[in-house]
Amino acid sequence: MAQPTAAQPPKLVLEDFISGALAHTPAELHPFFESFKTLYTRKLWHQLTLKLFEFFDHPSSGPFRQRVFELFVRDFESKLNQLRLAEMAVKVAGVIDAPQNFLTALLSRIDKETAPEAHVILLTAIAKAKLLFGDQQGTKTDIDAAQKILDSLDSVENSVNAAYYRVAADYFKDVVDYQMKGDFASYYKNSLLYLACVDIEKDMSPQERLERAHDLSLSALLADTIYNFGELLQHPILDSLDGTNHAWLKKLLFTFNEGSIGKYEALVPLFASKPPLAQNIAFLQQKICLMALIESAFRRQGNNRTMSFKTIAEETHLPIEDVEFLVMRALSLKLIKGSIDEVDQKVLITWVQPRVLSREQIAGLSNRIGEWVDKLNKVATRLASEVPQTA
Repeated sequence: MAQPTAAQPPKLVLEDFISGALAHTPAELHPFFESFKTLYTRKLWHQLTLKLFEFFDHPSSGPFRQRVFELFVRDFESKLNQLRLAEMAVKVAGVIDAPQNFLTALLSRIDKETAPEAHVILLTAIAKAKLLFGDQQGTKTDIDAAQKILDSLDSVENSVNAAYYRVAADYFKDVVDYQMKGDFASYYKNSLLYLACVDIEKDMSPQERLERAHDLSLSALLADTIYNFGELLQHPILDSLDGTNHAWLKKLLFTFNEGSIGKYEALVPLFASKPPLAQNIAFLQQKICLMALIESAFRRQGNNRTMSFKTIAEETHLPIEDVEFLVMRALSLKLIKGSIDEVDQKVLITWVQPRVLSREQIAGLSNRIGEWVDKLNKVATRLASEVPQTA
């Protein structure tokens, strides 16, 4: 049978389609076509949708997916939930040679006003296809169009958000040249948003989890606007690094989060195995010093946040003449707020950027709150003893 064109679907003759399918597909797929016949005849579109998803997910269906979609599904596609239709099309596109043409044809047949989520699914799938073929500009155009639709919606299914954030993250990974500074922060942000929309155990293979954890780790370390890794450190995706050659990246992230210069210096020799880290060693050195400054300020009591240049130099392992530049850098990045006294060589820190805290940091904060409560109790007791008792 000749393949239909995108503009003119074939007129479905059910008996011919079913008999042809049974003649050209393996036996394990035959029960699907018998069900298709029954459900189509009875116009049970929802049940037919579910059965079609089972078919498209079957490992033996790959060579037959496009034919089933074009010769069968197109006959009643307007009767189906348009989001589910788009999701079916994405499964078909994954096994054909020209997915962009196939997906674009379906996109033109779906009304964006009545089925905006279906449009997002198809736009992200088209963007992914363009990215695979090296069309970065085309990818960016489709991502922006999908984002514009998402911004106009009050609520969106998780699967739609996941599709968008995944391709957006992949786009930023593709355009970032790891030999230079790139937009690591955008990859980091979109990857975490993607992970928030999926079940990593069910929706990602072990290899995908490892690759995502690896790339997230590098992006967190190399992004010049990310100085709090708490959200990533608490995510189970990082467990994918355990027991692999990349396990030390997880340790390095915790080291940065703690602002531990000593632990950092012990891990620097391993950077040689990761060119992105080795080629950005000066930036990473400054970043760990900033993290050490933030952590040092965070650990101090609220009434004891005046730090001398000498103290900062000791805690960051920097020459004292470099301390002022480091503090100015922290102020410009809005990691801290305060003032510098150049004459007395002191820094008053009045605010530290809010962060997602590790358990150890939470424990330290709890201890300081306990100490503060004890002081308040002592003051209350003293004041009570000084107030004259009335009869």
